[in-house]
Amino acid sequence: MHLGMTIYIHNTLDAVEFYQKAFGLTMGYNEKFPDGTYMHAELQRDGKTVFAVCDTKSDEVAVTLQKLAKKGRFPISSMALDFDTEEEVSQAFEMLREEGVVRRPPGPLPWNSYSTDVLDKYGVYWYLYVK
Repeated sequence: MHLGMTIYIHNTLDAVEFYQKAFGLTMGYNEKFPDGTYMHAELQRDGKTVFAVCDTKSDEVAVTLQKLAKKGRFPISSMALDFDTEEEVSQAFEMLREEGVVRRPPGPLPWNSYSTDVLDKYGVYWYLYVK
């Protein structure tokens, strides 16, 4: 069984490039709307889709989540990505925290040696960790 995940955000052209750089992903299958934004863009690692991105045509969701985060409230779910090293987690964290909201800076937890929680500028809540 595989859980497919799609992130619905505004401004997919920038977001796809941003996530590729932050997480070391490549573009897989994709389709665009007539305006050039992504109707569906699969981002992959080692030929396997990690998640897809779809343009909502509105940044209302991201703005609402950012406002809630600044008040100390966070979404009820997160996107979890595992990495091989602390350096990879730190690199992704540094990109995601720009214009985002840090819930917990990188460090240990009782069940993990190195992880972090951050809401990015697109309103996506991430849990990044060393596997």
